[in-house]
Amino acid sequence: MIERKFVKDKLREFTVQEFITGLVPGAGHSKTKIKRTPLGDKVIVFAAKPGLVVGKKGENIRGLSSSLKSNFKLENPQVEISELDSPMLDARVVCERIVRSLERFGTARFKRIGHSTLEAVMNAGALGVEIHMSGRIPGSRAKSWRFFQGYIKKSGSTSQHDVDKAIQNAQLKSGVVGVQVKIMPPTIKLPDNIVLHGEEISETEMRVEAAKAGGAALPKVEGTVDEEDLGLVAEPTEELIEEEAETTEETKEKKPAKKKTSRSRKKETEETKSAEKVEEAKIEEKVEEVEE
Repeated sequence: MIERKFVKDKLREFTVQEFITGLVPGAGHSKTKIKRTPLGDKVIVFAAKPGLVVGKKGENIRGLSSSLKSNFKLENPQVEISELDSPMLDARVVCERIVRSLERFGTARFKRIGHSTLEAVMNAGALGVEIHMSGRIPGSRAKSWRFFQGYIKKSGSTSQHDVDKAIQNAQLKSGVVGVQVKIMPPTIKLPDNIVLHGEEISETEMRVEAAKAGGAALPKVEGTVDEEDLGLVAEPTEELIEEEAETTEETKEKKPAKKKTSRSRKKETEETKSAEKVEEAKIEEKVEEVEE
């Protein structure tokens, strides 16, 4: 039946993915897809560090294609490497990093590893992240530690299909430590996030409203319409010029007088004294004329 064929293809894809993960440790291997082409089977490897998968002068790709052909009986396998856009939003890559750091530093720094990973994932733009570590950490008795931040769905179709999950084991001297990572990507569409039709505001409309409210032209963004094209920025008329002149005169009148300094006060007193002397001299001259 056709269902068995689908299950068989997915099972083979999963085994190829696990095989490639074992061949290139530390490369941040996320997933593998197999596509049928007229020339043969095309194997697409998604990794955070594609350079480690390729190797020096493509040696790893040649060995990988030959091993895939012999072990999984793929017809003329063509290996293609694709780099992940945001590796910190991929649960398998994050889980692998936690496992590598635990195997390198041990269980003494497991809290620091957990909190630093949480911060890195949230800075990448995730809505929420949850990390579970279970095993002999930090003592001899087995315990389970949970690190979480943000918002994560726990049930429903969103939790089953949209939340990215990964589970890996860290081989330590004290024993095996299990690591589980759940990441809620920013591209997810939640059922409780409702947007009414007709209320969506485009970027150009937001810029136009901001320009109207602030009265200043905003910087032009690529792919948007300028305010001059929309006719919002009009040329200054005579009425506007007169209004601006009146406002400037009013502001000048409303400006408070400058405080008098000691030098200005001295000048005023000297001027008043000189004026008084001049008046007294004039009065004396008039009196002398009358007496004559």
